[in-house]
Amino acid sequence: MSNRNSFIESTKETDERLEALKQLYPEIFSDGKINLDAFKDVTGTSDLPEGQDRTPGYYGLYWPGKRAAKQLARKEAEGTLEPVPGDGVNEDTTHNVYIEGDNLEVLRILKQSYKGRVKMIYIDPPYNTGNDFIYPDDFKMPVEEYLKMTGQADEGGKKLVTNLKSNGSFHTNWLNMMYPRLQLARELLTEDGVIFISIDDNEQADLKFICDDVFGEENFVGLLTIMSNPRGSQNSKNLSYIHEYIFVYSKNIDEIELKGVSKSEESLAEFKEVDADGRKYRLLGLRKRGGAWRKEDRPKMFYSIFVDPKTGSCSLAKDKTHTEEVIPKRPTGELSRWTWGKEKFDAEKQFLIGKIVNEGREDEGWDIFRKDYIDDEDGNEKSTKLKTIWVEKEINYQNAKNEIKELFGNSEVFDFPKPTYIVEHLASIFYFDRNDIIMDFFSGSSSSAQAVMQFNLNNEKNVKFIMVQLPVEITEKSEAYKLGYKSIPELAKERIRRAGAKILEEAKSNKDMFSEDYQLDIGFKVYRLQNSNFVKYTPVEGQNEDSQNKLFEEFEKNQIPLVQGWKAENVLTEIILKQGFALDCTKEKVDSFKKNTIWKITDSADTVSKKIKLYVCLDNFIDEETIKNLTLNDDEKFICLDAAIDDSAYARLADKGRIETI
Repeated sequence: MSNRNSFIESTKETDERLEALKQLYPEIFSDGKINLDAFKDVTGTSDLPEGQDRTPGYYGLYWPGKRAAKQLARKEAEGTLEPVPGDGVNEDTTHNVYIEGDNLEVLRILKQSYKGRVKMIYIDPPYNTGNDFIYPDDFKMPVEEYLKMTGQADEGGKKLVTNLKSNGSFHTNWLNMMYPRLQLARELLTEDGVIFISIDDNEQADLKFICDDVFGEENFVGLLTIMSNPRGSQNSKNLSYIHEYIFVYSKNIDEIELKGVSKSEESLAEFKEVDADGRKYRLLGLRKRGGAWRKEDRPKMFYSIFVDPKTGSCSLAKDKTHTEEVIPKRPTGELSRWTWGKEKFDAEKQFLIGKIVNEGREDEGWDIFRKDYIDDEDGNEKSTKLKTIWVEKEINYQNAKNEIKELFGNSEVFDFPKPTYIVEHLASIFYFDRNDIIMDFFSGSSSSAQAVMQFNLNNEKNVKFIMVQLPVEITEKSEAYKLGYKSIPELAKERIRRAGAKILEEAKSNKDMFSEDYQLDIGFKVYRLQNSNFVKYTPVEGQNEDSQNKLFEEFEKNQIPLVQGWKAENVLTEIILKQGFALDCTKEKVDSFKKNTIWKITDSADTVSKKIKLYVCLDNFIDEETIKNLTLNDDEKFICLDAAIDDSAYARLADKGRIETI
């Protein structure tokens, strides 16, 4: 018996370990089993040359370049983010961030600081219609090349053109673009986080496959269908499309907790009845009326109910007052069944009512209804689960154009903006905490940023946003260009400024609705993808004396391993990111040090792993007075230039606590 129990415990432990591994690396599982080839790719132990694909032996989507696409997500970031002061709003106090740059490299950079910290991601990537702009699929293109992108061509002549359907790599290009970005997105999500991805029929099938691969098919939450164009599109040859999709995937399906959404105006209008205490309700029939609802299928749901003809009250037992018997029938007279069993009926009988109905028959009969109240017993309006089909008028894309016109003086400066309602409505199903983040790394017109600010105002929340957008140039023929905007980020930032000002005015006019300490954040900081501030050393090949001398000469020349013309603010930002601090962390000068400029960095996140504080000095020399007065606690670290201290100073600083040098 003991051996049998040991086997059971061992099997249980193995299952738990496999489940844990599946949550960490869903992409290495196929058909419920570990794909050893995929495992080797993830762990970097593959015996294949870089970029070469393996013949697929498992169920799933395969395309040429898939392995190289996976490697892109694991590649170390080569760039950094440079602050752009003066481009944002309330830059000293805001927690919102706007980033200009290729989202793949930006996601790599943010991984260290934001891993497991983003609650919700919404993206509206290129749909691959044959007219979409597609990010380059050159796997070996370094970040330097991305920085040259203007939306037309880089200095090497590589054009950024539409991904034409006549291209033999039409679907491959799109898959290679999406796969690594989704892998990195998954790493940024909190354990209870969710990603929403807009798409149409061009790539929805492929998107389902790669999301199952990246997130695990067990973490598929659902597919939303939205009626985005009620008039119908006339672009297709045979059908008029009125809908698009939103795929919903979780980081961990067992951890997510989604609340219901508010009822629509149309739904609220159904609650016409009013109780004596003023509570509104609607009547919902308890009888299954048509289709396959037959007595034979669920005989326990077929029973008699007795009604008091004077009051309409209902009972399971016939007595002096409850004399009218009611059994569930279809309008045709065939026996049907109730939606509730006897126990449920008995428990809820105070909310039931018998009512005379006439369904076209010669004889009138009784039917049983239940009261569905608009609120709960505490007076709070009851919510409903998010429906998988959206037909609300607010998701009509014409509304999105109207939102832009309202901000830009009746000008259509964006061609295909998304309605803010989409992101705001999706956000409404989450339980947000103070430090939660919503990210959009295909942010385009920045509908998501406006939606987050509006959501915060409507719900008295402080959810932060991070927007990422490639700096694509605007064509000279466009309305936006004529108004003076030269790139998508330039225009999107102006949209956030105007939307924020409008929302702030709304908040001021309704200030009595909010608690006294509530502060609405309509600001944002701007960062731009740039080359690293740290010199990248190129290994010297060869073992002869000249080669070694060249190596030492290079070392001597770059005693401070920073690029020529480096700026303290830029280096400080890169250090913050490399140390795992968020971009909205607190930076303050420590006035007690008179001989050196020292920055104290405190992360915005209230988590144990992020409570460490940094002290950073980028001066060329650390004064003796600074070394003497510096004290470090266990949760503090001091960072300075290696060339700024000698061995003796390093030893004395190391005695005080943790120290790192650049």
